[in-house]
Amino acid sequence: MFYVPVILGSVRRGRKSPIAARFVVERLRRSGKFEPELLDLAEYNLPIMEERLRFRDDPPPVVVEMGAKLARADAIVVVSPEYNNGYPGVLKNALDYFLPEYKRKPVGIVTVSGGGFGGINALAQLRLVFLAMGAYPISIKLPVSRVQDAFDENDNPKDPLLEKAAAAFTAELLWLTEAIAMKKLAEA
Repeated sequence: MFYVPVILGSVRRGRKSPIAARFVVERLRRSGKFEPELLDLAEYNLPIMEERLRFRDDPPPVVVEMGAKLARADAIVVVSPEYNNGYPGVLKNALDYFLPEYKRKPVGIVTVSGGGFGGINALAQLRLVFLAMGAYPISIKLPVSRVQDAFDENDNPKDPLLEKAAAAFTAELLWLTEAIAMKKLAEA
């Protein structure tokens, strides 16, 4: 099984992105190929980044904990709302603590919005950030429009197309994760 931290990139009061994050975690788990773990930035409460983890001699324990999980990850998934045509500052702060932890890792990006476009501006920006950090964002996107109305009380999507999109997203993440794992084995 491939270990996949799922970073929930919002701490806003009344946020709706946890619904999408739980949905993605469950779909990854159901694949039987992934061992997902939700890393909720609201629970981590990371301090403002003064220096990357690897350059600190006094790292905050929560940063060390999160860094260890990202370092052992086979792939990473980020669930981010779109606020004001971008992703939250708290997510950028969390991502910037780390660099080697992302190198050559597949990254799936799930974006949510309260409107009709599902956070595509945040998605585009996050892809650029992960590419700059040496990660490989998968080509399949999983935008969730009108997140407040998209799921039932059990976090199941009301629209079957969202379930289909999640299956394609999971399959693409698996394909790239397996390809990179095979390459690492060949190099070992």
